[in-house]
Amino acid sequence: MTQQPINTILFDLDGTLLPLDQDQFIQDYFSRFVRKGQDLGYASEMLAIALQSGITAMVQNDGTLTNKERFDLVFEEVSGIDAEEFNERFASFYEHEFGFLKRHATPSPLAREIVHEVKEKGYTVVLATTPLFPWQGTKARIDWASLDSSQFSLVTTYEDFHHAKPNLGYYRQILQQIGKEASSCLMVGNDVEEDMVAQTLGMEVYLVTDCLINSTNKSTASYRTGSLQELAIFCKELPPCNH
Repeated sequence: MTQQPINTILFDLDGTLLPLDQDQFIQDYFSRFVRKGQDLGYASEMLAIALQSGITAMVQNDGTLTNKERFDLVFEEVSGIDAEEFNERFASFYEHEFGFLKRHATPSPLAREIVHEVKEKGYTVVLATTPLFPWQGTKARIDWASLDSSQFSLVTTYEDFHHAKPNLGYYRQILQQIGKEASSCLMVGNDVEEDMVAQTLGMEVYLVTDCLINSTNKSTASYRTGSLQELAIFCKELPPCNH
């Protein structure tokens, strides 16, 4: 497959293992987040600005804080709300309202088949979803995809990670935590900017085209590409992994 055999596969979640209308999902997420905040007595316009500011701060995180710490800091600065208090009052959002966002996903049985296939062959498997959500929101989306967090050696969430895609620091932290070299990894994702950037570090990449995101219309000629169905076939044809 490559000059150095691949022994680790990183999978993106939204739009990859979990086919998803990203724009509708994000729009609905913002709407429900603000509505929940309103129900708790917070001003809607201020919440929307604080949420957007917090997300932007995580995407631009310099690595000195975790994404959660960065979000809480900026959210508190912008909103004037104590972040710890807000998080406690808001926790039920991910147990209840967040579940309604599943309607923007079209889960495929191929996801479980693909992950099972590479696990059986001995590959280390990472769920490399950009860490902008807390664990509860990440676990919910894993469940929507009919997957289980125990199938992955690492799941990236905002509590533990210090960068977000497409920052290369995000991928470097994954490599550090799993003790792997970039050249032994394959990154599978649907976003040209956020996922295929892993190629810069020396990873092999696979661009899943079902829910393709290519906001800058970049050429995809240098990437292995295919549908989720074609990815399933590709994984079946992978050799057993010899770590």
